[in-house]
Amino acid sequence: MLKTLNPIAAAAALMGALVLTAPAAAQQRDPAYAAARAAGQVGEKTDGYLGYPVPPSPEIRRMAEDINIKRRAVYARKAAENKVTVEDYAFTSACLLIADTDPGEKYQAPNGTWQTRTDAPPLRDSRCP
Repeated sequence: MLKTLNPIAAAAALMGALVLTAPAAAQQRDPAYAAARAAGQVGEKTDGYLGYPVPPSPEIRRMAEDINIKRRAVYARKAAENKVTVEDYAFTSACLLIADTDPGEKYQAPNGTWQTRTDAPPLRDSRCP
């Protein structure tokens, strides 16, 4: 369950940080990751980490786990800076990452099912900023 310790401030801080870093991260996306994402082999989960809409190959699993480890480190650092839990920071990140998916990419809906992004906005948790 999410703590409600100043969620507006945490969301605002996160949005500001992601707005500054998202373009740089998108430009540096690993081609293998971009291909796996476009092929629907990985997708954004509601907890801020990558998941597998289909059973992954060992290579895809290793790549996604590496990205998830790096995300966890960033979430932990940013959560401490913003005095929120890692889970709260990761949840808000998930909201933004899911909103940032492109048509054709996979994401997890609030009910846990895997969806394919269309031109319409993705289904997101009602608590998303």
